[in-house]
Parts: sequence; C-alpha cells; structure tokens
Amino acid sequence: MVGRMMRLIFAGTPSTAVPVLDKLSDVHDVRAVLTRPPAAQGRSSRLVPSEVEMWAREHDVEVLAPTRLKDPGVVARIREIAPDCCPVVAYGGLITRELLGVPPLGWINLHYSLLPAYRGAAPVQRALMDGCTSTGVTAFRIVPALDAGPIFCQRRVEIGEEETAGDLLSRLSEVGADVMVEALGMAEQGIQPTDQSQEGVSLAPKITPEEARLTLAWDSRRCVDLVRAMSPEPGAWAELESSRFKILRARIAVQTLPGASEQAVPGDLYATKKQLFCRVGDGWIELVDVQAPGKKPMAGADWARGALRAEEGSTLCLK
Repeated sequence: MVGRMMRLIFAGTPSTAVPVLDKLSDVHDVRAVLTRPPAAQGRSSRLVPSEVEMWAREHDVEVLAPTRLKDPGVVARIREIAPDCCPVVAYGGLITRELLGVPPLGWINLHYSLLPAYRGAAPVQRALMDGCTSTGVTAFRIVPALDAGPIFCQRRVEIGEEETAGDLLSRLSEVGADVMVEALGMAEQGIQPTDQSQEGVSLAPKITPEEARLTLAWDSRRCVDLVRAMSPEPGAWAELESSRFKILRARIAVQTLPGASEQAVPGDLYATKKQLFCRVGDGWIELVDVQAPGKKPMAGADWARGALRAEEGSTLCLK
C-alpha cells in the first residue's frame, strides 16, 4: 500500500536497517538520515561511521549523527526539513518527546518481533534463547513508552532450525522493508494504527556478557538455542583452560558417539578428523564454528586438528 511520495527522515544505525532504507528510497523522498555517531572499532579504536551513514554518503543524502538528540541545532534542522514521517529501524537512541511531535504522521518504528511480545533491545536473540519456532516484524507508531505504540501492520516469519540471530536479522530486515512501506502507505492514507493488546506482553532487554555463557549441563536443544541466539555477537562462550572459548555455530548431534568415552561429562570435547563434539546434559552437540582466544573464527574441526590433534578420545574440557 503506497500513497504519494513523502518527505522522510530515516533513523537507523546498523546494517540490518539498510535494506529498509534502500526500499524506502525507491518510493519516497529520503531527505536525511538520523544515525548514531561514528564508533570506535577494532584494536586501533579507529572511528567508523554506521552502515546507515555510509549508505547516505554513497547516495548523497544528508547525515545527522548527533551525540545527543536534544542538541538544539539538530532539533532545528529536523524542523527545517519538515518531514511528513520519520521511519525508524534500530536507531539505538531514545526519540525525545519534542521530536515525536515534529512529523505530522509521526515516527514509525520497525520492530523485530510480533508485539507486544519481546519489547526491548534484543527481540531476536531472546526469541531464539526461548526456543521459539516463529517470530515476525511489527511496524508501529512510536510513543514515549517502550515499544508500546499502536500497530500499523505485522508479518509472521518462521524460524529455521539452525538459523542464528545474524541469519534471522538479515532475513527479517528484508521482510521488514515491505512492511515499513505498507505502514507508511497506511499512515499517509489516514488509516489509524491499532492499540497493542495488554495480553502477551514480554520484555527483551539487552544481552549481558554473562547471559552468553553456555551452561554445559543444559540439554542439547537449550545449548544449541543459546549458541544460535548469541551468534555472531557477542558469541556464546565457555571457559577453556581459564580463557573464553566462543562457540559460533552448533547443532544437536546424537546421544552416543562411537569411540567417545562412556564416562564423558558435560564439557568434555571429542574430535574426529572432520568434526568436533562437546558433551552436554543429555548427549552431544557438534561445535561447527568456534573462536579460540586470540584466534579468528574457524571450523570446529580445523581448530581441533591443532588443539586436540584430532586424536580419538582427546580429553580437553570446557567449563
């Protein structure tokens, strides 16, 4: 549902916002982007602009990247542009009450869950941690309360059995591009959004480093779901010889591995020439991709060839 071409200021920061921005620029007039300031990256702490800022500079679109949205100059510039609407995708900052009143059609946010479920900063990660088999995208009008505004439209998305948070976010951003276009069309035509239900509300706060720690006594399904949820960032981890060892991709294996010790306990590692396995509470999981301390991500079997020498029955243990 697309109405007239509208004047927009797009607010977003990471790569997952870019497909939506790209789609909107095809059907509307994106006058500026509002994004987070350049952030330090890597060991050199070099300041790197956001993916949205890089898109804007490539397309000769004005960039607003304030440290504070209350900056009078930024507020004045947004008023001067006079957007009809401001679509938002993972901007990473709180839109002030003053700015909420600037565009006549409001600020419309794309959220990666079926609201009112998983309100907050990490809806995809939390859904995977909880073992959900489906999720979705929601376009809603922003109000001061966290992710509580009225809904324009939603779309359900099934989750692949081995899909990671990174995989799923990429796919949701593509689906979300169409949903956002539809929501803007509804707003332009005067269709009012529907208030969120007060039932089924759940929260999805930002992931803490300790939550990414893998509890190896859990059952294999729960272990694999945590790995999926934490990939690629911050990465599920366990301790190996007092250092953090990240598991980036994993899958459920079998209860009994030929050649592995029958006395294996949760955390024990077992390698063949082509695979690396870890014992968990109810059997074994395969560690498909891992990252040892100070190393780049690599296939678990490749790491094992060096660390375990791919010897049958090696006894290194994660904790």
